Amino acid sequence: MRFTTIFFDLDDTLYPSETGLWHAIKERMNSYMRERMHFPEDQIATVREKYFLQYGTISFICPSKKDFLAYVLDLPLKEYLTPNPTLRSVIASLPTRNLIFTNADINHAKRVLNVLELSDLFDTIVDVNTVAPYCKPMPESFQIAMKLAGESDPSKCVMIDDIHRTTRAASEAGMFSILYHETMNNGSANAHLTDWNELMTILENQ
Repeated sequence: MRFTTIFFDLDDTLYPSETGLWHAIKERMNSYMRERMHFPEDQIATVREKYFLQYGTISFICPSKKDFLAYVLDLPLKEYLTPNPTLRSVIASLPTRNLIFTNADINHAKRVLNVLELSDLFDTIVDVNTVAPYCKPMPESFQIAMKLAGESDPSKCVMIDDIHRTTRAASEAGMFSILYHETMNNGSANAHLTDWNELMTILENQ
């Protein structure tokens, strides 16, 4: 296998979107914008989606990114997430350097990994603060993540993410991208994954 480094997205990638956690996070975002930033109710969803689509996070418009992340990610994770033994086995079998690359913060990432019982399988967590002032899918964020991984050749890197624009941007940065999603649009990624058991086959066939 030609790959040495794999970047895994966190939310809605290491656990199914059907858990409802991301929906709960969105509701916390709405609450923050309403209560802390005083957005009119009828503008919240539009503004949230605009900045999320443009920047990958809405923390850029918040007076305090730290306060925003602490608020929106303050959720009882065990009510949403359960460990996946298959996923653990697949990641544990990889001969690569494995890192988390998320637009959330490191505290949330650690909490999620602990609940999923995956903490020991990742060398590093590249969070939104690590790559600031950038974030996925900005090209600069991939460069910073690679530097932190000690990898200078993007062709040896893999990005696994559930968001089309992120996998597309990773491909444009020279990485091999895998979209963890039910559907794949033309040009969204280099490969498409719905079953973690397929990962090694995808990697070995490149």
